[in-house]
Parts: sequence; C-alpha cells; structure tokens
Amino acid sequence: MKNIFLFIRNYFTLLCFVVLQITSMVMLSKSSDAHDAFFSNAINEVTGKINKQYNGFYEYFSLKEVNRQLVAENAALKNKLNNYIIAPDSTQRLVVDSTVTDTIGRYRKFTFLPATVIGNNITLQNNFLTLERGSLQGVKKGMSVISPQGIVGSVIDVSDNMCRVMSVLHRSSKVSAMLKKDNNAGSIEWDGENPEYLTLKNIPKSAKITIGDTVVTSNYSANFPAYIPVGTIAGKTADPASNFYTLKVKTATNFASVQQVYLIKNVRFAEQTAIEAKVMKINE
Repeated sequence: MKNIFLFIRNYFTLLCFVVLQITSMVMLSKSSDAHDAFFSNAINEVTGKINKQYNGFYEYFSLKEVNRQLVAENAALKNKLNNYIIAPDSTQRLVVDSTVTDTIGRYRKFTFLPATVIGNNITLQNNFLTLERGSLQGVKKGMSVISPQGIVGSVIDVSDNMCRVMSVLHRSSKVSAMLKKDNNAGSIEWDGENPEYLTLKNIPKSAKITIGDTVVTSNYSANFPAYIPVGTIAGKTADPASNFYTLKVKTATNFASVQQVYLIKNVRFAEQTAIEAKVMKINE
C-alpha cells in the first residue's frame, strides 16, 4: 500500500493530466456527433488490430486441434466412398459388422482410421514410424498406412495404444504398384539411399514410360487399396539382361514432415494372405 501512495505522489501531475485528458475527450465526444464518430472509428480500428493479433496468436496454437479434426473428417469421408464397397457375401457363413454396411447389404472392404505420428526415422537403412493408436482403438498387424498424399508403410507390431509401422523406406519393404495410365504392375522397393525416391521394378519394356507418369498401388496388394498414390516417375533404366525397366519414383509422401496418417483395414486381409501363403507353400 505504501508503494502505491509513493507512486501516486511521484507521478501525481502526470496522472492528473491523463485523467483530465480522458475526461475532456469523453465530454467532447458526447457534445459533438462529429467528434463522437471520429473517436469511435479510432477505437474500433485499434481494437480491431488487437483482436486480429490475438486471433492470429490463438489460431496458431490451435492448429494441432484443427488438424486432428480435419483428419477425423477425412477418414469419415473416405469411409463413405463407393470405391471401397463390395457386394454382400453370398455364402452361408455371413458375419458382418453392421457399422460398415450400407442400407442395401453391401459392406465396406476397406475402412480408414486416423492416427497421429509420434515417432519417425528416415535416415537409416531400415526406417519405422510409431503411431498413437493401438489394438484398443481397432489396429491390427498387417494394416496399411497412408498419408493424405500417398503410401507410408504397414503395421508390424501393435500394443494397446500404439503401433509400429515399417515404412516403405525400409530395405525389406515391398509393395505392389502399377503405372496409373496403363496398369502395368511391378514392385515398389527402397534402395536405402535417398528418402525422397523409391524404385519400381519389373515394369515390362513394352510399357510406354514418360517422366512424370503417376505410380499408384495395384489391385494385387492385400493391405493397400488400389490407386493410392505412390509417386511420380523421375527416371528409368533398361536392364540389358531382361525385358524389364527399373524406374526411379519420386515419393508422393514427404516422409520428413508426415504427422497425420490413416490406417486401412481390409476385412478380407486374413483370408487373402492365408490362401496366398497356401499357394506359395504348394509351389515350393
């Protein structure tokens, strides 16, 4: 309290001037419409600038929540696309989750679950991502992972609330992909060098390759839906010992900055992988 009285005593003249100045401005604005309009406009301009700065500050720190909401909305929209709906199973063994069926009995082959990336490497020979979503939230081993731009990888391990994803930037990763324009299919791999480029192998030399052509996932993948972007062709090499091209593909996904992804569940994944493994065993 003593400091307050000392402050008033030291700055009494200045404080009186400020109070009288404000009082005179209020009286002047009340007695004159022109001055009232002038002061109102000035105050509105100042408060408008302050509000603009505050809103910009608030929006910056709310971007994470806005991004989360957009990812959830996009997942809901993807789950409504007809591209991932197939006819109802006509066999007698019909067990369908009602949450993924429509009104005419068709059910969704692929469902999308949003997730946040909480761990990611791109500098190793074998790179992984960690997602903040696990078995309690519907994640299973083998599910594919995509970003809003393109493919990311596949789930290899799951805990209650998190999962581990083998990135396509992994020497053991192989994804079936094709040229979007003519459906010539091959295998997408990574050579362990530049994280911005993948390699598409086994494209026949009969295919007409143009730099900039789009590469997408093929129908032959058990976990990835078809036509998910992989990247664009940045170069090609003809293998003289075979009838195939090896293509350099610029990745659609920026792995250095990926933050939000979608996990994709194929309701027939177990059935497809089981029968493919059985055929491979017979051929051995």
